[in-house]
Amino acid sequence: MLTEAIHNEALQAADQATANYIAKNGEGYPCGFAWVHATIKGNTKLGKSFIAQGFDKSYTGGYRLWNPGKSFTQDMYAKEAGAQAYVDTIKRHIPDAPIYVSSRMD
Repeated sequence: MLTEAIHNEALQAADQATANYIAKNGEGYPCGFAWVHATIKGNTKLGKSFIAQGFDKSYTGGYRLWNPGKSFTQDMYAKEAGAQAYVDTIKRHIPDAPIYVSSRMD
């Protein structure tokens, strides 16, 4: 299950990864978005735990968490770095969690 402690650890990792990316590469092109997508059902124990931590229903199915690094940058790659850090942290705690990074250019 995704607990508040695991979620907060993943958010901190996402914030740090986004900041590290910007410090190393600056902010640039392409502008876009990144999020974490969980291919789970909301009526399962795991699904309910993700929803409790702020994941919302995705129109493509499953649940998503937009911009877990909470960065105001428009740099899609920086946001992807944060989303990947979030996923990596969750996977360390819940190895079989069906989550991955999604992104799109603006």
